[in-house]
Amino acid sequence: MDSRWATTELAWTTFPESGWEEVSGYDDSMSPIRTYQVCNVRQPNQNNWLRTDFIPRRGVLRVYVELKFSVRDCASIPNIPGSCKETFNLFYYESEGDMATDNSPLWRENPYVKVDTIAPDESFSLLEAGRINTKVRSFGPLSKAGFYLAFQDLGACMSLISVRVFFKKCSTTIANFAVFPETATGAEATSLVIAPGACVANAMEVSVPLKLYCNGDGEWMVPVGSCTCVAGYEPSADSTQCQACIPGTFKSKFGEGTCAPCPSNSRTSSRGANICPCQNGFYRADSDPPDSSCTSKSCSTA
Repeated sequence: MDSRWATTELAWTTFPESGWEEVSGYDDSMSPIRTYQVCNVRQPNQNNWLRTDFIPRRGVLRVYVELKFSVRDCASIPNIPGSCKETFNLFYYESEGDMATDNSPLWRENPYVKVDTIAPDESFSLLEAGRINTKVRSFGPLSKAGFYLAFQDLGACMSLISVRVFFKKCSTTIANFAVFPETATGAEATSLVIAPGACVANAMEVSVPLKLYCNGDGEWMVPVGSCTCVAGYEPSADSTQCQACIPGTFKSKFGEGTCAPCPSNSRTSSRGANICPCQNGFYRADSDPPDSSCTSKSCSTA
């Protein structure tokens, strides 16, 4: 599953002042939004940067970015030089803290790391409504405390409408009566991350090691190892917990068996019983199994 950074709305820094411009508008549902636009297509040699504020990494190794944007078709703009673009570049910069200033890191490709050149599936002309494109990119492995995202325009007429930063994780789950913790995906999209497991309450290990693999899409793979319910406890209906035998029932052995009614002439008033004691006047030999009935003591005369 995807998990979004629990953060306030991102703050942005632009360079130069004549480049990206913040514009207020409305989305399709008429909710107010803030977008960044740039359209300096009539001036050659454009190099306009837009950077987020510091985004803490929070232990994840790979980050995903969803971009929503619109791009004007260069062919629909009259009297422009051949330098008009219909793409922009996505970069990131790792840092051990929020150290960026208006002039640092430098506004150029190095020291940033390029993720990709982003191209629209659809561009629009002046007579058409802006067609919103959605693209998702990922990058990693990350190792520092956090990072900045940066967008470079080299001469496009476009709007950046939305930037969503998220990571993928496998949610806490229970398999084979073992619980596996929430686990972030690995550094690569193909990585498998091992999550160690622990038996649920009132269960015991029967096959070790307990582990589950989290794949790059945030999905759990086939579990390894298993636990089973101890004596006096049976599997719940959804096979995720071990629940105590109710009074009047028992389970003498560990395993996936269910609780059974007490044998004849025996009873238990407690929960989680692994044996039902005989009622007064009835007995069970030490060699008899727990599921055998209790009988009255026979007397013999010489």
